[in-house]
Amino acid sequence: MSIHQLLNSTIKEVIKELFDAEINDSMIQLQKTRREFDGDITLVVFPFVKVSKMGPEQAGQAIGAKLQEKLAEVEAFNVVKGFLNLSISNTYWLGFFDEAYKNESYGFELLSLKQVLVEYASPNTNKPLHLGHLRNIFLGYSVSKILQANGHKVSKVQIINDRGIHICKSMLAWQKLANGETPESSGLKGDKARRKVLRGV
Repeated sequence: MSIHQLLNSTIKEVIKELFDAEINDSMIQLQKTRREFDGDITLVVFPFVKVSKMGPEQAGQAIGAKLQEKLAEVEAFNVVKGFLNLSISNTYWLGFFDEAYKNESYGFELLSLKQVLVEYASPNTNKPLHLGHLRNIFLGYSVSKILQANGHKVSKVQIINDRGIHICKSMLAWQKLANGETPESSGLKGDKARRKVLRGV
């Protein structure tokens, strides 16, 4: 059970015990605690003001104390106006990460939604790879993994483009300027031999 599910069910119990009131899921608003305050998860207290017959800060204090009493996962709490900031224990987070690490399919949705083709890398065949290509490779691979995690069947491809103006330039350079020299005879890689011919070095 996730921490949000655990908090959801326990908050319902707490409201029932403290104020003898039934609440639904829509009244429980949990969000990430803002950086300037201590805590991990924040409960918005305003929806409980009416059933508690208290001000938001008093209701927050009462709910926070009861949650800390009932849940070992709630290490501490503080109330800022109508917001109850909950600090979740390191023991819970360590257990959560350990469970996620051991679960090879953690985070993956096995929905088999649709076939997706991700084309990336596809470098220019007449130029060496550089940092821009590496960026493209990392982004393409990451996108494909994210799509897989969302249940899509992904095919990864790259197009080796050996047609286009860059190839025409190379062919023309060898025909007109190379004087019969080839990458093999010059001992240079194809892209370097091409540059040598075009620059007249």
